[in-house]
Amino acid sequence: MCSHVHDPHILCPQCDLLVAIPEIAVGQKAKCPRCHTTLTSRWKEPRRRPIAYAVSALFMLLLSNLFPFVNMKVAGLGSEVTLIQIPQVLVSDDYASMASLFMILVQLMPALGMIFIIILCQGTSIPSHWQISIARNYFRLKAWCMVEIFLAGVLVSFVKLMAYGDVGVGTSFYPFVLFCILQLRAFQCTDRYWIWQQVAPAPKLNMPLRVGESGLSQGLRSCHCCMAILPVDQKQCDRCETSGHARRKNSLQWTMALLITSIFLYIPANLMPIMITQVLGSPMPSTIMAGVVLLWSEGSYPVAMVILIASIMVPTLKMIAIGWLCWDANSNKPIDRERLHVIYEVVEFVGRWSMIDVFVIAVLSALVRMGQLMSIYPDIGALLFASVVILTMFAAMTFDPRLIWDRAVMKSAKEPQDGGK
Repeated sequence: MCSHVHDPHILCPQCDLLVAIPEIAVGQKAKCPRCHTTLTSRWKEPRRRPIAYAVSALFMLLLSNLFPFVNMKVAGLGSEVTLIQIPQVLVSDDYASMASLFMILVQLMPALGMIFIIILCQGTSIPSHWQISIARNYFRLKAWCMVEIFLAGVLVSFVKLMAYGDVGVGTSFYPFVLFCILQLRAFQCTDRYWIWQQVAPAPKLNMPLRVGESGLSQGLRSCHCCMAILPVDQKQCDRCETSGHARRKNSLQWTMALLITSIFLYIPANLMPIMITQVLGSPMPSTIMAGVVLLWSEGSYPVAMVILIASIMVPTLKMIAIGWLCWDANSNKPIDRERLHVIYEVVEFVGRWSMIDVFVIAVLSALVRMGQLMSIYPDIGALLFASVVILTMFAAMTFDPRLIWDRAVMKSAKEPQDGGK
């Protein structure tokens, strides 16, 4: 078993507090005392456990693509679809963009993530610049792996289709469920702090450190990629070779630009049809809200609530919350920093779940192909809604949560903020 590399100091990436980390036992976590962000965790067998999960997940993904995934029977007519056929159907309907989203978010990104885990945890002697590049890209793509969201979309699709016929699962459905669980466990077991300590040692810092104070007040900054502590005026990290600033450059400007763009797209995304259901040759366009009303009227209250929350309430509240965070981070009035930090964490976590409606449409479009009897096609509203979800995710990523906590430091001393706003 590989030993846990112990480096006593770390700058919290969320609130910029300098923390002295004690030696932690297996199964324990070190959290920031101010914002309660998990800084590092110690897992039993930190190399073999993630590799085992990642290899098993890749094998299950392979099985998931070999056999039928879901099937449906309506009035004696049957239809079944494999995972790999879903993007093919979307491309045939001139929705290559939605097909690309499915392939990237549900297949490519998760598969790459598992491969990166195997390479990083295996400890093979590959060139250091390759290891650095792989580690850098691995922690960037984690947020874009949406296997569990797609699986939830499949279950919602089942409920929607039960009113029209018999819906069943194919041989590949069970391996895909296992793939979802295994890849989540593999991601959970790979600690970012530990991984970077294995890739390369943190650069030495010849400066006095004051635990319990912000890094900015001590002329220090945290590398946003590998968490190394650097002098505030050093632009490039010696370990991961990533360029950065004390605060994300033009953070509020980028966040507001992405937010405003998403608002402009969100209005037509709700007004325009997201899919067209053709029954006996008669097309019936459906918007997001119309789908919620239909499910509610049919008695599918839990599913209607899931779609209402994920597709209507979450995007709306997320955009309001991001705007609120930017407003408070740019003001000098007293603010409840802990409450704002909780809002930021919630926004960052739940925003990606709004993609569930897009995946529902992808599954329905691929499965329901029965000629004039019944067929479902995606429409422009689905693409606009997917764009809103992606833009709001980018908006949350570009917002620097340390700007919230900087206000506490500015009460006692005005500090330079390199590129923060």
